[in-house]
Amino acid sequence: MKNSEILELSTEELVARVGEERTNLTKLKFAHAVSAIENPTRITKVRKDIARLNTELTKRKAASTSENN
Repeated sequence: MKNSEILELSTEELVARVGEERTNLTKLKFAHAVSAIENPTRITKVRKDIARLNTELTKRKAASTSENN
């Protein structure tokens, strides 16, 4: 997921997407533990996507708090 795609999402969509990606990461980790998955770099990609989503959520929360003060 690119940053431009993340910026287009609403805050509610970001929260939902973080939940989906965390579920996906858990499934990938279990699949990799049972038997090696075809492309283990997908785990790293999903982790980075979660970090990008969380970063954008943090930016939006900080922006909304600074607007309220």
